[in-house]
Amino acid sequence: MPNGYNGKILHVDLTKGTLTVEEPNEAFYRKYLGGSAMGMHYILRDMPKGADPLGPENVLTLFTGVTTGAAISGQSRLNANAKSPISGGIGDSQSGGFFPAELKFAGFDGIVIKGKSPKPVYLAIVEGKPELRDAAHLMGKLSGEVDDILHKEVDPKAEILQHGIGAENGVLYSSLVSMSNRHNGRTGMGLVMASKNLKAVVVRGTKKVELANQKALTELNRIGPKAIPENGDMDGLAKFGTAVVVLFNNTIGTLPTRNYNEGQFEGCEPISGEKMAETVLKERDTCYACVVKCKRVVEIKDGPYKVDPRYGGPEYETLGTFGSYCGVDDLAAVSLANQICNEYAVDTIACGATIAFAMECYEKGIITKEQTGGIELKFGNADAMLQVLNMIVKGEGELGKTLGMGSERAAKKWGNGADECLITVKGAEAPAHMPHAKRSLGLIYAVNPFGADHQSSEHDPYYEEGVGDFNLDRLKQIGLGSPQPAYSLTEEKVRFAYETEVFYSMLDSAELCQFVYGPTWTLYDGKDTVQMINSVTGWDMTIEELMEVGRRRLDLFRVFNAREGFGRKDDKLPKKFFKQLQGTGPTAGFTITHEEIDNAIDSYYKMAGWTADGVPTRETLKKHDVEWAAEYLPA
Repeated sequence: MPNGYNGKILHVDLTKGTLTVEEPNEAFYRKYLGGSAMGMHYILRDMPKGADPLGPENVLTLFTGVTTGAAISGQSRLNANAKSPISGGIGDSQSGGFFPAELKFAGFDGIVIKGKSPKPVYLAIVEGKPELRDAAHLMGKLSGEVDDILHKEVDPKAEILQHGIGAENGVLYSSLVSMSNRHNGRTGMGLVMASKNLKAVVVRGTKKVELANQKALTELNRIGPKAIPENGDMDGLAKFGTAVVVLFNNTIGTLPTRNYNEGQFEGCEPISGEKMAETVLKERDTCYACVVKCKRVVEIKDGPYKVDPRYGGPEYETLGTFGSYCGVDDLAAVSLANQICNEYAVDTIACGATIAFAMECYEKGIITKEQTGGIELKFGNADAMLQVLNMIVKGEGELGKTLGMGSERAAKKWGNGADECLITVKGAEAPAHMPHAKRSLGLIYAVNPFGADHQSSEHDPYYEEGVGDFNLDRLKQIGLGSPQPAYSLTEEKVRFAYETEVFYSMLDSAELCQFVYGPTWTLYDGKDTVQMINSVTGWDMTIEELMEVGRRRLDLFRVFNAREGFGRKDDKLPKKFFKQLQGTGPTAGFTITHEEIDNAIDSYYKMAGWTADGVPTRETLKKHDVEWAAEYLPA
C-alpha cells in the first residue's frame, strides 16, 4: 500500500463512455509527484500534434499530488492541463479549496479525460466508484445552483468542480470552479471541459491518506501556527489575504493602473485588503487542513452592488484587474465583478484586463460609442465595467462576444492601433505585477510556456540588495546567495529567475500551495518541503531531487509547445511594456528594453539546457530522465 497517494489514475473516454483505472508503479509517482508534470506524461503521449483545443482529441488532465489530503497546511491543490484554446500551446492552471483533498479521499490521484460525450454528462466518483451521469438539467445554471443540485443528487458533503455558463456561451477564458469561488482560472480550461460535454466532476470519499511517518508530520505541522505571527509576509496574508499587497505594490510603483499605463493608483486605499477587512469582510475561509486562512469572504447587503458571501471575495489580482486596471476605486463594484465571474466561471484576471484594454481603446478613439452600444466605457466608470462584464459572461451583443474572446483577438478584429493597448503574452493577459520594476519577472512573463504568470517564479525584491537574512538564507538552499541591484536584470538575476521558477514548477507538480511552501517568504522553506514530502511518502528525497521534478515539468511543457510550432518568436513581451510608464511615483518613466530582455532570454535558455530557439535538447531530456519525450520534438 503506497503512502500519500492512492496509486490509481482514472481514465475517462467520453466518446466511448468508458471508465478505466490505471495503477502506475511507485517510480512513476516519485519521478513526477503529480500535478502538471504527471499530466504532461499523458498529454504528450495521447494527444496528436495539431489537435484542435476544442476538439475531442484534446486531452484534459486533473491531478493532485503525492501529499494531497495529508493533515497539514498547503497540500490541497489541483492542476488542470490541456491544450489551451487561448494560445494553442500548453494550458496550465491550479486551484485550491477542498475538491483536491476530496478527490484523493474518493480513491484517485488524478483523472485523464479524452473524447467528447454525445450529450452533457457529469462524472461522479463516490467511494472509489466512478460513474457518468446525465447533466442536461445542469446546463444554463449558475455555479451555486449547480452545487445545490449536485449536493442533493450525490452527497451533501461532495465537492464539485464545474465549468460554467461562461463556457457554455463560448467565453475563451472560462475557468473551472469549485465551491463556487475556487478557480482553475487561467488558460481556458473551463472552455476545454465544456467542449467535451463534461459539465462537472463530483467527488466524495472517506478514504484517509496513509502516512509513512505521522510523528514527523505532526512536528512539522505544529510549526505552522506558531510561525505565522513571526513572519510579516505570512501574518499579513492571514489577516488581509492576497489583498495585503495592494498598498505595498502601489507604494513601490507596481500596481498596474489604467491598463498598465501607470504604476500607481490614486484610488488604491479604498480597494485595499485593509479596507476590505474594515468594511465588507464577513469571514476568513481556508483550504483543507490549512491554518493560514488567506481566502476572503465578503458580504454586501445594501447599496447598488449587493454581494452574496457564498461566492467568496476578491483576491489581489481581481482587485487589480477590475479595480486599478479599470481605474475603479469602488470595493463593492469590484466585489460584485468577482461574484459574477464566480457565478459564470470565468477568469477574473483575463476578464478584468480585457475590459481595461477596451476602456483604453475607447478613450483613444480606437473604438467608438457606436461599437460599445452607447456605453461610456471610460476608466473609472464602475457601472460601465459591470455592464460590459455581464455582456461578456452572457454572450450578449457584438461587444460582449468580441471581448469574450479576449483582448488579443479583439485587437485583431478592431485594428486601428488596438494592438498598442495589449498586455498579453501568448494570448494571456498579464497579471497585476509589473515587470518594469520587477525585471526578472518580465523575463518569466516572456518565456513562461502558458503566458504571463505571476506564480511561476519568485519576485525580484527578494533577491535585491537590502533583502533580509530570513529570505536570503532560504534562497541559499537552492544555491542563490548574491542579491543584485534593484531594477536590474543581470546574469545572476536571470539565474534567480530560472532557479526559483524550477522550485515553483516542482510545487505545481507536488501540488503544494506557493503561499505555504516556497524558496523565500512562505510558511515553510525548501528543507521543510523535503521533510513534509518524505514524512508522507516514506521516501528519502533531497531538495536536489525535488528540483529535478521542476526541471522535468518545464522541459515537457517546452517539448509540447515546440511540437505545436512554438519557439523563441513566441517568447516576447507586448509593445506596451517597452513604453515609458506615465503618472507619478517611483516607476514613472520606467520601461523595459528589447536588448535586456533578448540577452536575458539567451542566458535563460542556456541555463535550462535548451536550444537558441528555446527547445530542450535530447541531452537535456536524458539528463532530466524524460528521454522518452524526445520523440515528440520537431524534426
